[in-house]
Amino acid sequence: MMLEKQIIAEADFRYIESGEGTPVVILHGLMGGLSNFNGVLDYFPAKGFKVIVPELPVYDLPLVNTTVKSLANFLNEFLSFKELKEVILLGNSLGGHIALLFSKFHPEKVKGLIITGSSGLYENAMGDGYPKRGDYDYIKTKSEEVFYDPKVATKEIVDEVFQTVNDRSKLVKTLAIAKSAIRHNMAKDLPKMQTPTAIIWGAQDSVTPPSVAEEFHALLPNSSLYWIDKCGHAPMMEHPQEFNKIMHSWIDKYQL
Repeated sequence: MMLEKQIIAEADFRYIESGEGTPVVILHGLMGGLSNFNGVLDYFPAKGFKVIVPELPVYDLPLVNTTVKSLANFLNEFLSFKELKEVILLGNSLGGHIALLFSKFHPEKVKGLIITGSSGLYENAMGDGYPKRGDYDYIKTKSEEVFYDPKVATKEIVDEVFQTVNDRSKLVKTLAIAKSAIRHNMAKDLPKMQTPTAIIWGAQDSVTPPSVAEEFHALLPNSSLYWIDKCGHAPMMEHPQEFNKIMHSWIDKYQL
């Protein structure tokens, strides 16, 4: 979870920042409560990295602009505001899709890309049938299905998802962004993208299954594929130490 006391509010942006060094910019997924990067935030600032997590305005854009492309444009504005160049982008789920689209538009600004459980190829990437309003037990079950170990879906996470899908405005925008993700299929774009990319995937991901990771690997010319076992859709959350180790060794390998 993003702790309120850590959040910096400047201009039109809200973000967490920790450490000094090579900038790593993290892009969370659609259901904010399901993207928990505390493990990355605990590890990388002590290893010579500046870790920055902007809050994506998923629910703040006008409905007509609630698209993956608008969120990629938002990221461009944020990086310009922070005067960040040659960043490493890390994205989970929708965040991975935004990172890929941004890298397509602005390859000169991205020196490395890490995607995990990313949408962009697979139509059910947002979790098929998610927004069913009202029924807490249903939302709890759907939240637990995101993880290999259902206990990772804490009450705090389930409450946050439940609140989102029972807020009519947020529900409409959740559906809009999910439809946009389907429209923005990147299969034709990926073979032209040369950015070094680490694909870190949960071997038991039921939201974006392992075949999606294999397809990303086949289509992205400069990619490396890593599996984390006994792991669902959010590897950085279920297995933070293993995730950090893979990500750090990949960054070292490419001297990013």
